[in-house]
Formats: sequence, structure tokens, C-alpha cells
Amino acid sequence: MVMQFISLNKDSIYRLAYSYVRNKDDALDVVQDAIYKAMKTKASLKDPSAVKSWFYRIVVHTSLDFLRKRKKVQPMEDEKLQTFMDGAEDVYSDIDIEKTLEELPEKYRSVIVLRFFEDLKIEEVADVLNENVNTIKTRLYQALHVLKGEMKDYISKEER
Repeated sequence: MVMQFISLNKDSIYRLAYSYVRNKDDALDVVQDAIYKAMKTKASLKDPSAVKSWFYRIVVHTSLDFLRKRKKVQPMEDEKLQTFMDGAEDVYSDIDIEKTLEELPEKYRSVIVLRFFEDLKIEEVADVLNENVNTIKTRLYQALHVLKGEMKDYISKEER
């Protein structure tokens, strides 16, 4: 049951891990560690219909543990490094959503990523993060409010 879920959802699982660690190889390591942890503790899964939120919770916690260990010291990917070496600049005037998300506090980023990028329902997000549904609704509202403020600031700068 668990392996079948992982096989069918490997892209989403990788995307979730990548949204936290921001590095291809590290995301693969996180996924591998999460699978190992899931296999070790699959007996704790009492409701097979909750395998998605159960496994996503493992991935989120494994990602956060990884980040705590690394203390935000991340090597730059080759593509980004090459961009700086060539002296190329980002000439786009659009908002860098990735950068904006990284600047959000972790509790807000997790809710945004799980809700909108992984397309989980509010109840599933609450289950993954082991929080109350109302807490998740509040965090989602607050996160969207912060992002809206960032958008207004950006638009104001562009109009000058």
C-alpha cells in the first residue's frame, strides 16, 4: 500500500521535498530518507486511506530536519552559478515567487506550498502539519495577507 502510493506520487513527493530544500540532490536525499522512515514505521499507519497525509507529514518533517542540520548553508546549483559567472542579469520585471516564498516564515510557507502547490485540502494540510484545521485556515489567511503586501510593495516600486 505505502510503496504503491509512493510509486504513483513520486513527482509530487519530490516537488514537496524540493520546495523545502531547494536543491535537486538534497531533495532526492530527503525523499529517500522519508521512504526509509515510512518503511520502518508503516505499522503506525492505522488508516490506509490516510496514506497521503501520513507520508507527506514524513516528507515535511524529514525536510525540516535536513534544513535544521544544514543551518541554511546550501551550495549553489550549477545553473545559478553559471548565470553569475557569465555576468548575466535577470531582466524580467516579474515577481520572483520562489524568492518571495523563501522569505515567508516557515509556518506560512508550509501551508502555502501544501495547499496551492501540492493541491491538498485544508483538512489534509492540517493533518500533514499536525495542526488544528482552524490554525491552518488562520495561517493561510495570514500568509496570503503577507504575500498581498509583498505584491503591493512590488507594484509600487514598478510604477516609480
